[in-house]
Amino acid sequence: MPETPARSDAARNRKHLLDVATRVFQSAQGEPSLREIAREAGVGIATLYRHFPTREALVAAVYADQVARLTDGAQQLLATHPPAEALRRWMDLFGDWIATKDGMLNTLLALIESDEIPHARTHTDLITAIEGMLKAGQASGELRTDITAQDIAAHLIGIFTVAPVPQHSARAERLLNVLLHGLRPAHDAG
Repeated sequence: MPETPARSDAARNRKHLLDVATRVFQSAQGEPSLREIAREAGVGIATLYRHFPTREALVAAVYADQVARLTDGAQQLLATHPPAEALRRWMDLFGDWIATKDGMLNTLLALIESDEIPHARTHTDLITAIEGMLKAGQASGELRTDITAQDIAAHLIGIFTVAPVPQHSARAERLLNVLLHGLRPAHDAG
């Protein structure tokens, strides 16, 4: 059964609000107000509340959307790029996810603490996404075989801790490129 125009519009509006909220959370210095997000989206606060009745509902939706972008993104990148390049592009998505989390940290921590967000499941999903790219890169000879997905995740967390985006994007990019270089197998020159 095809979607009705009203449902289609509602889905588009919800997606627009999620995209704007993600951008605002990524660039915020602290947690932005819902009014600020609504204003940035070009809608009234009532429209935002119609889609996301609480801050927690919005944060949970943004978080779920970001995790889906990471997990789906890994597969999409592998389908269109060589494994090492796919992994490097995915690292940028991971940085965006970390930046988004920083803009909603207090609410997110409360949701995780109350088990409203399955943090362990997110960890498993992200490790699985990294493993898929890593195994493809190892099979093609592009990536070392002695590295684990957990190793890469730990490096990424370290990089984005010392070079958070967007404030230190250039430094993060350099560090991510160094990491990718270190993930490549060493080849004898002679």
